[in-house]
Amino acid sequence: MLIYTLCMLAIIGFSVFYLFFYRGWWREKQLQKPFPTHWRKLLQAQVPAYNRLHPNLRQQLEQHVQLFLAEKSFYGCDGFAIDDIVRLTIAGHACLLIVARNFSDFDEVSSILVYPDAYHVKALESDGIVVSESNQIRSGEASSHGQVVLAWTQCEEGAVNPAGHHNVILHEFAHQLDYLDGTADGAPPLSGEQARRWQETMTRAYEHLRHSLRHHTKPWLDPYGATEPAEFFAVLTETFFQQPGHLKEQQPEVYDVLCGFYRLDPVTMTTARPAAGP
Repeated sequence: MLIYTLCMLAIIGFSVFYLFFYRGWWREKQLQKPFPTHWRKLLQAQVPAYNRLHPNLRQQLEQHVQLFLAEKSFYGCDGFAIDDIVRLTIAGHACLLIVARNFSDFDEVSSILVYPDAYHVKALESDGIVVSESNQIRSGEASSHGQVVLAWTQCEEGAVNPAGHHNVILHEFAHQLDYLDGTADGAPPLSGEQARRWQETMTRAYEHLRHSLRHHTKPWLDPYGATEPAEFFAVLTETFFQQPGHLKEQQPEVYDVLCGFYRLDPVTMTTARPAAGP
């Protein structure tokens, strides 16, 4: 009876450790390993924003990248070969989104599928009565099941043109942050005053963008952002990191709430205090 009791206590203890403490313990062990020098050189070359980060944030990005590469699985599609350039480019840009946040934001991300170029997918479309199949060309997509799909040529474009309009890595991983509350609705998990301010500011900015397009005036954001709120958030994220000065000038309130969520001011590449909430 004593042996049985001890065994049960051991099983319970192990279960509690695994469920609540193992992940933190394992991550601490990973971060005790030195950051490889050639990884740092790849970040300097492939993630230009890395070079502008405040030293403390640069170290934080390296730690996030270290955990990202230890935990996430990369798969090459259509014969594409995954190497350190691919892994560091994707991990570096993805972790830029959470450089001032917790790595746990990416806990649900499990795998990254990389195609050599834009890829074809079959999609079902319905008008309410008739369901039809279409062949779409995509450069990236994200799912609520923790999978991100990317086209490498588009990833490279974002790496070599850090001030450009598009960065597919930032875009798709912004969707992953949007999924944190279970649905992609353009509003990542927020609470209290921060949530209220986000809702008011983003709704107003979204309608402003749609109004500009309806009246054929030059929009302040990539028109794709007017597709739906989820895409609005993802496109805004690209602009926030790629063209922060433009966004701050055109939509200062939007820029401010994004600084609060990402806890980063990308103009100065320093931390920004959240306005309210967690």
